[in-house]
This record gives sequence, C-alpha cells and structure tokens, in this order.
Amino acid sequence: MDTQEEAWDAERAVAVLKAAADPSRFRLLWVLSGRELPVGELARLLGAHVAATSQHLARLRAAGLVTTRREGTRIYYRAAGVRGLLEEAQRVARAGGDTSGAGDGVDEESAAVAEERPAMARQALGAHRPALGR
Repeated sequence: MDTQEEAWDAERAVAVLKAAADPSRFRLLWVLSGRELPVGELARLLGAHVAATSQHLARLRAAGLVTTRREGTRIYYRAAGVRGLLEEAQRVARAGGDTSGAGDGVDEESAAVAEERPAMARQALGAHRPALGR
C-alpha cells in the first residue's frame, strides 16, 4: 500500500471514529447493531427528541455507519457492521485504556464480553439514567 492510500485510510478511519465519538450516536449504533428501527422508535428508546435523533442518524449515515431501508413512508435504520468496534471501545474503556492485552486470553476476553452485553445494552438504551421530561 502506498503512502497516499495509507493516508486516505487513516483519514477515513478517523472520520468513522469521530462520527461514533458522541455518546448519543454511540448509543444509537449500539441499539441499531442488534436490530432495525425507525427514527421515532429510536428517539423513544433513547429518551431524545426525534429531530435530534434524526440529525445524529444523518451524521452516522454520512460516515457509512448506518444503512437505511424504506417501507412505505417509514425509513428503517440499521448499523453497518460496527458491533465489533463498539464492543472493543467498551472493552478499552473498562480496562482504563490499557490495550497491552497482557494476561488476556482469547477465551477469557470472549467470556467477559458475553457477560458485559446485558449491562452494555442497558447503558446503550439509556437505562442507566432516567429519561428527562419535555
């Protein structure tokens, strides 16, 4: 790979990470990595306004992180293969940024991720905090 291609790959990777770097967008990606939902349902699940959720989805779509499907007048959103990225970000966050992998076995890591999934799902859905009234 030449230097120009590597630079483009790095720029694209940084754009993807920036798009996912917002807590609301991260939660949207987490929810959408498991199922397909319309914007109204996503806003309800996250306790957010539909307009704000739509703006976040537009940013994620521009970065290629979500795909859409139209059914009648509804547009359904789904994450585009980002579950591994989200799980790795959660793992790194829980490890306090230690990415050395020292002492981590593949089987131990897989078991830890499997145990964390329910907690991550609750966090992704905003269950860790009460929804604010409007």
